[in-house]
Amino acid sequence: MTQIRTLFWDIGGVLLNNAWDRTERKQALTKFNIDEADFQSRHEPLVPSFERGELTLDQYLDQTIFYRLRDFSRDAFRDFMFSLSRPNLESLTVARSLAQSGKYFMATINNESAELNAYRIQTFDLNEIFSLFVSSCFVGMQKPDEKIYRLALQLTQMPAEACCFIDDRPANLEAPARLGMHVIHMESAAQLQKALKTLGVDI
Repeated sequence: MTQIRTLFWDIGGVLLNNAWDRTERKQALTKFNIDEADFQSRHEPLVPSFERGELTLDQYLDQTIFYRLRDFSRDAFRDFMFSLSRPNLESLTVARSLAQSGKYFMATINNESAELNAYRIQTFDLNEIFSLFVSSCFVGMQKPDEKIYRLALQLTQMPAEACCFIDDRPANLEAPARLGMHVIHMESAAQLQKALKTLGVDI
């Protein structure tokens, strides 16, 4: 088996909770007493553009929340969105340890909107762990489209068989597996460590 030299990581659901997924949206809608059906009808068509960096957070909020007067401020809503992010401390410890070993090139492949992605990188010191962020908002592509994985391989100039991608959603693992990358379906930090060891990754 070819030695693993590059580890690609999802962020939301692996290293942190999700930035603005169903659970986080539900919390915000409840807190600010926003009609869920109305919000969803506005949110769903915008998700691809929002996560590809084609819409700023303010533009997204203009169309989903502040298309009419509200009894709360834009800043209050934005601050709450950011505050929903939480670390998965166990998996972050695994990733940090691997980065500090110097044995592996560490990168992400993740779907996130620009402002939330930047906030999470800075707040949780992800730039101390990863040398490259193949984020949908930076590259204009999203998982599970095969193009984003091809781009990640091109940017790192690593053969697919020397790479491993870790994600919590099985659908996001199909394209990289087809390209020849090793893949791990993240279920827990303990399971992740065991799967990495099975692939010969030195933890």
